[in-house]
Amino acid sequence: MKEIRAVIRPQKLPRLREVLRAVPGFPGMTISKASGCGTTAGHMPSNIREELVDFSNKLRIEIVTPDELVDELVERIVHVASTGQTGDGLVWVVDVERAVFIRKTMKGQE
Repeated sequence: MKEIRAVIRPQKLPRLREVLRAVPGFPGMTISKASGCGTTAGHMPSNIREELVDFSNKLRIEIVTPDELVDELVERIVHVASTGQTGDGLVWVVDVERAVFIRKTMKGQE
């Protein structure tokens, strides 16, 4: 089992959700707000105002999935999220040793 993590531009989420939900067996995803900055060749912020706006808003996607879906999901994320510009985001995959669904069960039910 793997966890796919991605940081993408917020405007890419609606299309990404549509494309991922079309994958048979898609397990779902968690979305959270994120901000960050990458490397800008040869440029460093010169004052606090520039320093504060150097960070751009992004979304972080997390998907815990069986190994056999990883390549297809990563490929779809990269395809949808790409604009060809700096700051499109990042996708990475990590091993998951164990994952357990949490469900509310009524007393007496298994």
